[in-house]
Amino acid sequence: MSKPRVKIPKSAAAGEIITIKTLITHKMESGQRKDKQGNPIPRMIINSFECTFNGERVFGCDMEPAISANPYLQFTARVPESGEFEFVWKDDEGSVFSTKKKIKVA
Repeated sequence: MSKPRVKIPKSAAAGEIITIKTLITHKMESGQRKDKQGNPIPRMIINSFECTFNGERVFGCDMEPAISANPYLQFTARVPESGEFEFVWKDDEGSVFSTKKKIKVA
């Protein structure tokens, strides 16, 4: 079970650039290891991440097998108005993990 965590400020000034921190709990199997019988363990990673603010994309990336377990991402975004960030992670099995955070602009 993957669990996303996100940290953003509760409020900001209009036009302020804020720092966003995300972490998702995920095993992240690279596909390079073998089990006890010598069989390859299938790749199973978070392969993409996207952040939107009020429906508009503000950050996104593709991830490769070299990414660590429980990937942590930190980035900045300008906040023009009050609204809601949505964070979406997708893995190799097609599972989608998401969470939302609201921010108030004064």
